[in-house]
Amino acid sequence: MSNEGGASEDGLECRPGEETVALPAAFDAGLYFIGRISTPWTRRADCPKNGRQTDAVCTVRVDPAFVPALQNVEGATHLILLYWMDRATRNLVRQRPRHADGSRGTFSLRSPARPNPVALSVVELIRRDGGTLQVRGLDCLDGTPLVDIKPYYASTDSRPEALVDRSGRGSGSA
Repeated sequence: MSNEGGASEDGLECRPGEETVALPAAFDAGLYFIGRISTPWTRRADCPKNGRQTDAVCTVRVDPAFVPALQNVEGATHLILLYWMDRATRNLVRQRPRHADGSRGTFSLRSPARPNPVALSVVELIRRDGGTLQVRGLDCLDGTPLVDIKPYYASTDSRPEALVDRSGRGSGSA
């Protein structure tokens, strides 16, 4: 079932060209939030579109039970943070970005609105103090739940040849 136009599950009005779906009644898996992220942004309108658009230093607070997992994290200059965009719409399958002249499929966008609002940022680790990390390069709202932390390896994580054709007519389109 889809809803073109209309309202999303969180009551926000959909833009023309956007489409929603009914979500499954039950979840397939569970996860543990391992901490929270503190940022200067409390409103979506103020949040940068990606972590490279800001120099703000943000704080990652790891829950006490998971602090031992931070051992040796200081050996990495950059980290991959996975976080849960808990205030994002989850039933949009087609979205109309403000910069675009038409709609786009959710999986072709980096928007937080998605069935599973998992976000990823590569951040610079500035310092660690116990279970607290100071980082630069985030794009999320204050209080966002933290899902995971991984070291960023330029040798395996960087893909300089990667391209995105915003029209969606690249070699992978059907």
